[in-house]
Amino acid sequence: MTGDPVSWLLIEPGWRVITADGQEVGRVEAVVGDSGADIFDGLAIATGILARPQYVPAERVSEITDGVVRLSLDRNAVGALEEYVEPAASVEVEGDGASRTERVEEALRGPDLRAHREGILRRALAWFGLVGRR
Repeated sequence: MTGDPVSWLLIEPGWRVITADGQEVGRVEAVVGDSGADIFDGLAIATGILARPQYVPAERVSEITDGVVRLSLDRNAVGALEEYVEPAASVEVEGDGASRTERVEEALRGPDLRAHREGILRRALAWFGLVGRR
């Protein structure tokens, strides 16, 4: 990635995403990483207002300029990216004090991944750059 090593901290939802050959393929939906530890994992990008976000690993970001993120991928490679699933904000860990029934119920229920998906309104606002970075 070219430019200042911490330039990823400036990326905002709604920024344009450009392929290696200069084609616009979408908008930044979220920046994935830990700003406190200066760790940039990648981006969640939306290729359309109603499209589910796709995950772009940090090593596929080649350049960051004001309002634009350029990838080292072509349009076909962007289309083959995996869907981005937002990680859980926290995990509740039950100690040995939890009853056997509670632990079995939790194992059967499993995580609710739908609870971590963004609503359509927030995604549309991010597409147009009308929401702040998370």
